[in-house]
Amino acid sequence: MVSLDRRSFLATTGGVLASGAALNTLGAHAAWAAAGRSPSDPGEVGYGELRRTAARNTGEELLALPAGFSYVVLGRTGTPMDDGTLTPIAHDGMAAFRGTRRHTARLIRNHEVRTPPGSPVGRVHVPGSARYDELGVAGTTTLEVDLRSGEVTRHFVSLNGTIVNCAGGRMLGDRGWLTCEETTAGPAQGWQRKHGYIFEVPLDGPGPGSPAASMPLTAMGRFSHEAVAVDPRTGYVYETEDDSGKPDGFYRYRPRNPWKLSDGGVLEMLKIRGQDGYDCREGQRMGARLPVEWVRIDDPDPDLENGAPTCTQQGLAKGGAKFNRLEGCWWGDGSVFFNSTSGGDAKNGDPPNADGFVEGYGQVWQYIPGRRDGGTLVLVYESPGRKALDSPDNLTFTPRGGIVLCEDDSSDADADPHPLAPGLTNVNRLIGLDPRRGEPFEFAVNISDDSEFAGACFSPDGSVLFVNNLGSTAATDPPGRTYAIRGPWRRGPL
Repeated sequence: MVSLDRRSFLATTGGVLASGAALNTLGAHAAWAAAGRSPSDPGEVGYGELRRTAARNTGEELLALPAGFSYVVLGRTGTPMDDGTLTPIAHDGMAAFRGTRRHTARLIRNHEVRTPPGSPVGRVHVPGSARYDELGVAGTTTLEVDLRSGEVTRHFVSLNGTIVNCAGGRMLGDRGWLTCEETTAGPAQGWQRKHGYIFEVPLDGPGPGSPAASMPLTAMGRFSHEAVAVDPRTGYVYETEDDSGKPDGFYRYRPRNPWKLSDGGVLEMLKIRGQDGYDCREGQRMGARLPVEWVRIDDPDPDLENGAPTCTQQGLAKGGAKFNRLEGCWWGDGSVFFNSTSGGDAKNGDPPNADGFVEGYGQVWQYIPGRRDGGTLVLVYESPGRKALDSPDNLTFTPRGGIVLCEDDSSDADADPHPLAPGLTNVNRLIGLDPRRGEPFEFAVNISDDSEFAGACFSPDGSVLFVNNLGSTAATDPPGRTYAIRGPWRRGPL
């Protein structure tokens, strides 16, 4: 195992980076999968066998974890916050920043609320605040957490007036969070305003009762956004798209001013050089290096209500590459790593998409920016089946060179039970990747319900793994929860 010393670790953006060790982990994992190996006995990899574990602060058995690890529940749906509102539903993408005081972390957390316009059920809402859409039901909340006690010291709405806030990414210079709407709904669906945008949530400024003004960054595109990653050298923002059942694109935004994204810029879609409409969803070889060029999206804020072509249609018409359900996105080691939740040749059994593509168990891609050309695209891992990895969503690289993938078991056809979660049909896990052996292993199992894991991120000091249990996106049951997991990280590969 390769580890970073504390000084190197804390010097990186947000305290966590994708080091060469993490890149080596993906390479080892690809070699493991390409060799057609079966997973070893769970006691031989990772941190050993898992066991049902009760939360330290509630006594509920919600997760299965390896021996020596413990957790507390933070920000459960329905619990009161400091601004007088109740914690919303649908806990999704998230990032951890340094807190306002020593030994604290500040979490900015998305809420992918999918209730109707203006619905009060689990809504992210502060009356009288500056909201983009008065009927918006989603947004973000912020938590200040004491890393020693695990207690929440402050908890409040930090952005409202948006809808379906799925994932996002850290702003340049760790100045805050870019939150993404995973939809292109608008007035035709009952909302006051058009949606499908990225919004800024500054780290400093918002406090209890004073959410940030929600202003859409329209030049960054109107499409079904999932996550973003920022190149700290150029300020370019890379964006993933997740429009289920249709081909998706991988985008980059070249801002005029990297420190002020609202000043405008150029939106582009990735294309494989010299090959129109290249299909990355299947038939790919791990490790192959595909040369990249970029095609411009001429109308990044299309008037979809009056029949304008979508950003995806514009990019594909110019030869853009096709992906399937692009989700988690992470910058590190001079590259962007992103997940295709349902790409790959091993199929999950669901009916074909509208264009005939049959979904797989997931892919992990690496985009390497070029200094003199459009860069290079590499498939670094493709799941051979659900036991190894089933539908990767969010991902994070750990301070010690490991990788954590959040599962979102999206298949309706392939039941995925687990012996530690009796009664559940589709069980979701946190999958770790071992940098020494390249083998995937279970680090955590959601034994409370069948909702996905999301938003995995480490505290700035590397001591705590925060992760969300989504819960329902349209009801208060099952509730969304945030977990803070502690344990002997250096005993294993994470």
